[in-house]
Amino acid sequence: MLSWFKAEKVNDAKVMVVGAGALGNEVLKNLALFGVGNIVIVDFDTIERSNLSRSVLFRLEDAYNKSFKAIVAANRIKEINPLVKVLPICGNLETGVGLGLYRQMDVIIGCLDNLQSRIGLNRLCIRAGKTWIDGGVGDLEGQVSVYQPGKSCYECNLTEEERTDFDRRISCAGVVKMNENAGRVATTPVSASIIAAIQVQEAMKIIHKDDIDSGVFSSLAGKLFVYEGMHPSFEIYDFATDHPVCNAHEDWSPVIEMPGLSADTKLHHVMQQIKNHLGVDSVEINLRNNKFVEKISSRLSNTSFSPLLPESKITNYISISKELRDMQYDEGFYQNSYENIDETFPYLFFTLKQVGIPDFDVIQVTAENGFFYFELSKDKKKYEGLIAKS
Repeated sequence: MLSWFKAEKVNDAKVMVVGAGALGNEVLKNLALFGVGNIVIVDFDTIERSNLSRSVLFRLEDAYNKSFKAIVAANRIKEINPLVKVLPICGNLETGVGLGLYRQMDVIIGCLDNLQSRIGLNRLCIRAGKTWIDGGVGDLEGQVSVYQPGKSCYECNLTEEERTDFDRRISCAGVVKMNENAGRVATTPVSASIIAAIQVQEAMKIIHKDDIDSGVFSSLAGKLFVYEGMHPSFEIYDFATDHPVCNAHEDWSPVIEMPGLSADTKLHHVMQQIKNHLGVDSVEINLRNNKFVEKISSRLSNTSFSPLLPESKITNYISISKELRDMQYDEGFYQNSYENIDETFPYLFFTLKQVGIPDFDVIQVTAENGFFYFELSKDKKKYEGLIAKS
């Protein structure tokens, strides 16, 4: 009965929620109640008892079972709205989700709690050409920003100290770089509820983008909404920084859809199909999000290991070996890894997935005549039903 609400548009909408903690719980609950038809949930973490006081979708047994947040949240919003199509992804937002899936979304909602993840999501959304809504909570306060490619950029608004900290983190060798787990941010369920409500309200405006264009709505795109609950107030600030020189501003277009390629295709077949498509003799696949680690060597002894794994799996590789764990702390490691794959790569019989490229990704390729972007479009069928209307 809302004058602006178009049920068919909302039912067909595709929304990705990255982070399924306190804020993500409230966002997902609201999306399900609104009737958003297709939802992707991305979170690699498991449920702990400390989550229960501010996470409406989680139960005590979920904490005892150390269940994945994404899976439990997906099941609970299906209880709220059985008609919703929901895909839980228990993985990292960069290495566990293909850019092709980001490209299919109408809007992405970030419910994250650390700088590194926000920068990663911002870069992915710019590559995919998608608007994302960032929310943050702490104590009795919170804030929301809407980042729209070409208008506003999260990374452009970082302080010099934050940039330095991020550069230091990503320059560390993969074997000493730990995955950043959810932080212990003190907040209340009320703060999470208020900020999530604003995020979903902005998402509904983007889903009804024709009404933004016609002036029915105004959006927080290029603005910062700040809520202060200790002494109740809110403010809205201009936040439209978009510096011409920024590491995040990558124009990954046009994307070339390749119906014959998937993450399960062997590298030599991938390279041959791309060479045939471009009409060139050689190409190089750039591993932008996930280096391939061939060898780990001790800094002090001659001991070495050959994981042959993407960098995202190295922390777990070390954690399951006492010898490697002890060596990491006592001696330290050198890492031999590949950032690019060409004809000289010794493991061309590996699949794209084996070197760290997820399903339905877009791979960046360098050829003699420039950069190209190829979507692994064969993987699209794995998401049929969820992204059928694209």
